[in-house]
Order: sequence, then structure tokens, then C-alpha cells
Amino acid sequence: MKKYFGTLMLVVATVLMTLPAQAQSLKWGVKGGVNLSKIDWNGGVDGNKQNSTGFFFGPMLETTIPVVGLGLDAALLYSQRGKDAAKQQGVEIPVNLKYTMGLGSTLGLFVAAGPDFFFNFKDLPDEITGDKKSVQVALNLGVGLKLLRHLQIGVNYQIPTGDSFKIANADLKTKSWQVSAAILF
Repeated sequence: MKKYFGTLMLVVATVLMTLPAQAQSLKWGVKGGVNLSKIDWNGGVDGNKQNSTGFFFGPMLETTIPVVGLGLDAALLYSQRGKDAAKQQGVEIPVNLKYTMGLGSTLGLFVAAGPDFFFNFKDLPDEITGDKKSVQVALNLGVGLKLLRHLQIGVNYQIPTGDSFKIANADLKTKSWQVSAAILF
């Protein structure tokens, strides 16, 4: 846990140190969307591998280096994914390096990649013996559109770097697609 907390603090410090001095390049807003999660089961246990839906929402920050189009975005999101016994609820902190290609002042295309930290609050039900990871790290890969300077629509895929659960002799990983919309001020 100390290792994850130290990594999180390093990421936050890096984000704060890399913020440009120009105030107009720092934008804040609200982000929300839908999680489409699928659980990957390993270990010979037969389980439900169908997609399940959840949601996420929360505040976000974005900074961009003018002319270059390179920047960072970070968010603090309440996130819900999975279903039934494998349901996860917690705080998600994605920190992405984002490159934007402008197609004029009102339209842009972006690609993003970076780590995603998920802090799980929900325990397994009493009738299931196993272990649910309280901190999970994933890699985000995403694309999207910036519209009218204030609206962003995006899709990203989260690739887990470790297990989400251990139930019986099975290792479970939660893989998620996220469809999001953000309004920036």
C-alpha cells in the first residue's frame, strides 16, 4: 500500500510541476460516462465473462502546451464497474499524456495514454471467500474529439497491470472500455 501511495504522490507532484505558467492553458471541468467492463477469469473457474455496465463521474483538470498540442489531463472520479459479487466501487484517478491535433479552433482530435489508479471501497460478499485488491493500476489508451473548445467526447480502454480479485483458485482481471464526455470551463 505504501508503494502505491508513494507512486500516486509522485504522479501528483509531477503533474503539479509540469503545469505551464500560462493560466489560460489550465482548464478544469466535469467528466462522466459509462464503464463497459468484462472480467477475465484464469485458473479453471467457469464464470460470467459477459460485459457489465457501470458509470463514472467527477472533476478533471487539463493543461496543454500552446502550439505543440501536448498536455496532461487528470481526473478524480467516483467509478462503478462489474456486477454481482465482482462489482467494484471506488475512486479512480486517471493521469494521461494527451496529444491534440487541431482541425481549426472549434475541432480537435486527441490521443491519450497513461496510468489509471483505482481505489476499491467495496468488499466481497460474506458468502464468497477470496481477496479483492484495494488498489489496482491499469494502463489507459484512448482517443477522442474536442468540440467547440469546451466539450470532449472520448473512448478509452483500460488494460489491468495486475489482478482485481482472487476467488478460490482463480485470478480475475477487470478490463474496461470507457465512453466519456467532459465539459471544460
